[in-house]
Amino acid sequence: MTFLSLLAIGLLTGLTTVLFGFGGGFVAVPVVVWADASLGPDAVRVATATSALVMVVNAAFATAVTPRPVLAALRGSGPLLLLLAAGASAGALLTRHAPPDLVRWAFVLYVVLTVVDLLVRPGFLRPHAPAGTTRAAPRPLPAAVGVPVGAVAAFLGVGGSVLTVPAMRRAGHTMRVATSLANPLTLAIALPATAVFLAGAGSTVAADAARGDLVGLVDPRAAAALLLGALPVIAVLRRRPPRVPDRVHAWTYVALLGAVAVAMVLSG
Repeated sequence: MTFLSLLAIGLLTGLTTVLFGFGGGFVAVPVVVWADASLGPDAVRVATATSALVMVVNAAFATAVTPRPVLAALRGSGPLLLLLAAGASAGALLTRHAPPDLVRWAFVLYVVLTVVDLLVRPGFLRPHAPAGTTRAAPRPLPAAVGVPVGAVAAFLGVGGSVLTVPAMRRAGHTMRVATSLANPLTLAIALPATAVFLAGAGSTVAADAARGDLVGLVDPRAAAALLLGALPVIAVLRRRPPRVPDRVHAWTYVALLGAVAVAMVLSG
C-alpha cells in the first residue's frame, strides 16, 4: 500500500510541478517522511534527499516541454544559475550533518513565514500596479539571490519555487510564467543537491537509517513511485495546460503551502 500511496501522491507532484513549479519538493517531503517513518528522526533527512532526486527528474522534464518563448525570460541568467547551484551544494552538505528535528521545524517555519508574507505584503496576491494600468516589463532576478536561495532550498528539500515564484511574481510575471520559470531554476538547485545526497549518508545519520535499500540518503523506491505518478501528468498538462485565472492561481498557491505545512507537522 505504501507504493500505491506514493504513486497516487506522485500524480499530485506532477500537477504541482506544472501549476506551481514545485517539482515535487514541498509535496514529496512530508509524504516520504511518512513512508520512511521506520527511520525515526532521520526520516526527514532521507525525505529531503529523496525529494531532491524527484525534483531533478520532474523539473528537467517540465523544462524540456516548456515553450521556448517562456524560457527566453531567463536569457542572461547564467550567473544566477551558477550561484543557485553553489548555494544548493552548501545547503545539501549542511542537511547531511544537521540534526533531523532542525530540518523538520525549519521546513515548517519557513513555509509558515512564506504564507504570512504572501498574505500580508503586496505584490503577490495584490499586484502593485492598480487595476487597468499598464504593468512595467518584468524584472530579472538578481544573481545575488542565488547563493541564499539555493542554500535554503536544498537544506529544506523544497527545490526553489517557493522562493523564486513569489520573487518573480513581484517582479511583474504572471503566475503561469513565474511557475514555468521556476522549473529550470529548481533544476539548477536540485541537481547539485542530489549529487551531494547520493554521495553518502552523513555522520549524524542513525544506524537504522543505513538501510541496504538507501543510496546515500536517497530512498530510490519512494522516488520511483513518485516519478511514475508524476511524469505522465506533466506530459499531459504541458501539452494541454489548464486555464486558471491569475488571481485564483495565486490564492491556490498560498493554500497549498498552508496544507503542506500542516502535513509536515502531522507527519511527525
